[in-house]
Amino acid sequence: MRILFDQFDMLVEASNGIKKLRELILQLAVQGKLVPQDPADEPAAVLLEKIKAEKERLIKEGKLKVEKPLPPISEEEKPYELPKGWEWAYFGTITISRDGERIPLSREQRLTMPGIYDYYGASGVIDKINDFLFDSPLLLIGEDGANLINRSTPIAFIASGKYWVNNHAHVLDGINFDLLQYLCLYINAIDLKPYVTGTAQPKMNQSKMNSIPVALPPINEQMRIVEKVDRLMALCDELEKQEAERNKKQADLNTACLDKLLASSEPGETREQWQRIADHFDVLYNKPGNVEKLKQAILQLTVQGKLVPKDPSDEPAAVLLEKIKAEKERLIKEGKIKAEKPLPPISEEEKPYELPKGWEWVRLSDISLKIGSGSTPRGGKEVYLDSGIPFLRSQNVWDDGLKLENVVYITEEINNKMANTTVIQNDILLNITGASIGRSCVIPINFSIGNVSQHVCIIRLVNTDMVKFVHNFILSPLNQEKIMEVQVGVSREGLSKKQLELFLIPLPPLEEQERIVEKVDRLMALCERLGEELRQAESLREKLFQAVLAKTKPGE
Repeated sequence: MRILFDQFDMLVEASNGIKKLRELILQLAVQGKLVPQDPADEPAAVLLEKIKAEKERLIKEGKLKVEKPLPPISEEEKPYELPKGWEWAYFGTITISRDGERIPLSREQRLTMPGIYDYYGASGVIDKINDFLFDSPLLLIGEDGANLINRSTPIAFIASGKYWVNNHAHVLDGINFDLLQYLCLYINAIDLKPYVTGTAQPKMNQSKMNSIPVALPPINEQMRIVEKVDRLMALCDELEKQEAERNKKQADLNTACLDKLLASSEPGETREQWQRIADHFDVLYNKPGNVEKLKQAILQLTVQGKLVPKDPSDEPAAVLLEKIKAEKERLIKEGKIKAEKPLPPISEEEKPYELPKGWEWVRLSDISLKIGSGSTPRGGKEVYLDSGIPFLRSQNVWDDGLKLENVVYITEEINNKMANTTVIQNDILLNITGASIGRSCVIPINFSIGNVSQHVCIIRLVNTDMVKFVHNFILSPLNQEKIMEVQVGVSREGLSKKQLELFLIPLPPLEEQERIVEKVDRLMALCERLGEELRQAESLREKLFQAVLAKTKPGE
């Protein structure tokens, strides 16, 4: 145990360290490893005899029903060896059920009886009413609900004062309050899944609960255990508070630095703000979540023209647009693409901010040869193969690239029938439906041919030299927010071709695009290295955590 407390501060730095420490404290407590044993303590066997005598008295007085005897606890049911003076006993043997005194009240009933007394459900107090059923400290244990599985809040808790309990929490009494306190922490320490039935509606009925084997210490040791757990949990509370304050300060500092960076109006000012971030890099970016914020800031600077300096000799974007327009007219004349219905001109109200000199606002359709979603092959999933022409679905499209680990295939014949939805090198893919809407990647140059599902849109640009810049724009916060705004329906039903055609893109000169892309690639590589270092550091902390756990032994 000494090793645990010597390394306490280090352990809390691990991922979910304080939560894990709480769990560890409870585990050590119920295994007899948290406090030393005292040979002078009255053994738990004597306590079991007292409990038996008390229950027999209550039965004789008609206050308790005769219980069906439980079989002896087998060796297989005992998960670990107990310290001297401890005993294994079934939960139902050492507790007194008062479930029969519970009365559920509907919400409508409770509305007619507002008051000061706590009304308990499966996870604690859920209301206040003007009456009570119990007026002594008792142990409550959640009977049903998802909390039995996910353990987001304690399953067991002590209710005191005057209160009411509905039928979603078991109500337990014991020979004394000290026993109830120990049983409370014991239930919160162990895995209850073996005693829970149902998945959609998890439930731990009285019979299942009564069959839980309990590691029962002498009553005096129970008191020492509860007292030690309370002190350690109070320490965890304080550490949690300090961690929350530290995280808030760091988050505020990170936000302030990024806000100044994004508010910079010139590349020179941007470089100054970058330097300020670099000077405090170890403080600002010691969490993976902050690294992701930095990536988003980089993309935002990209589309605002603040990432690289301007060059007056660059050919303006207006000239680039004229060339794109001429190329599309040539392809229409040759019958290689269809003429499009003219889109409305871009109004001043549509432009989210002022662009640098030489840049132009343009609609996605103006610079594209193709914008359109894929389709479903006739026969659906039945025609998917293990080899052939790759059929790309939304799960293959990720912001950092095309993932082919779980790709399915279709025959060349089917692919030919779906010629309008084939993809080629330098196509931009964009997920347009479902939870992954907005996710995007570029088809790499080593990709030969494939097809896409109806959940993925193909964006094929006139000038492939612009692909990387446009892809960065698609991933930028500006565009992702737009996607969330215009998607159809509250359940993300999808983006239509018509909506995508109208999307605005801030277009720099082609030479500046190249400089921007090169800078973004370098900065994103830096972010990736930083993120990997943080993950490795977290992994090391986790290994140290486990090493400390392995060295904890009874009595240390």
